[in-house]
Amino acid sequence: MEIKFIEENKDIFVEPILRSLPEWFGIEESTQAYINGVKDKPLWVAFENEKPIGFISLKKHFKKSYEVYIMGLYPDFHGRGIGKRLLNDAETYLKDLDVELLQVKTLSDSSPDKNYGNTRHFYLSCGFEPLEEFKTLWDEWNPCLLLIKKLK
Repeated sequence: MEIKFIEENKDIFVEPILRSLPEWFGIEESTQAYINGVKDKPLWVAFENEKPIGFISLKKHFKKSYEVYIMGLYPDFHGRGIGKRLLNDAETYLKDLDVELLQVKTLSDSSPDKNYGNTRHFYLSCGFEPLEEFKTLWDEWNPCLLLIKKLK
């Protein structure tokens, strides 16, 4: 498995992976916004035998704080440590920029979605801590949990 920093044609790596994850990215308008949104953001893609299998993209908020904008892996590759490797490469990039805080937003556990339970478990296992729940940031059926990680 190899991870590469991608600078061009980012959407062609992201779109097929997002479309394979309807449990997480099933709202077409949001999916398309993510596909378009990665074009101007840092992106790393994981490859196995030269085939893209996953990615992570970051969004800058301030000089010292970034967000995991979006992350995805083909379902067959979940649970194999690839997400942690992608996150690690992104964190190394941020540390080199002297970034101190990394945040991620996901569905709160006040929604009983099993898939997002796995997502929360992943981020918690990577050192993120819950900071705040926003019951209506997205909408009342999708309560948002803000997680944060200190990089320094």
